[in-house]
Amino acid sequence: MKLIVFDCDGTLVDGQHLIIDAMASACKICAVAYPGDEAVRHIVGLSLLEAIEICHPAESQMTHLALKKAFIDRFQELRLREEDDEPLFDGIGQMIEQLMAEGYALGIATGKSKRGLVNTLKNHGLSDYFMTLNTADDGPGKPHPSMLLNAMRDAGAEPQKTMMIGDTTFDIQMALAAKTCAVGVSWGYHDREKLREAGAHHMLDHISQIRQILDETFL
Repeated sequence: MKLIVFDCDGTLVDGQHLIIDAMASACKICAVAYPGDEAVRHIVGLSLLEAIEICHPAESQMTHLALKKAFIDRFQELRLREEDDEPLFDGIGQMIEQLMAEGYALGIATGKSKRGLVNTLKNHGLSDYFMTLNTADDGPGKPHPSMLLNAMRDAGAEPQKTMMIGDTTFDIQMALAAKTCAVGVSWGYHDREKLREAGAHHMLDHISQIRQILDETFL
């Protein structure tokens, strides 16, 4: 079994404006300083509570939990307003269809909640393409390898036949910890140099470039 596991935010879909808006709103509601757009982009991919703790290390646990609730409330409000709030990046939908048709097992490992991931896949007609979904609700978040190990277990795939594709250093670190191929994408939240420094084996500037990497990885 050849398994390809994707991150979601910043890799499959672009929900940056929602995340930034929700964090800024949560900070305002909880009367704490907003850390800035760049700081928020940097923690995308982590579980929400961990991301909040990193952005606001001096705040209490009670404030962290209040920020989490305010973030979720605002995020859900924004999603209800938007018709296409998290667009797929160019070529993603077509490539997922092709990879599944060619017999690859597909999975997702994301810092999103299960509910958020299911909604995103449903909105884009992709609910039936992934055999394993692993989220922040399922255990330790990135860069811990738990989600990727669970995906391999679900698919019956070995590390040498598994590829992790993501846009953050957390994705790359998770892949290396799970001893799988680590592929970074340049269109997400962390720049390509950071992904290279984290240990990415390959980089993609467009999803169509995955063809060459698959041929090199899954001989």
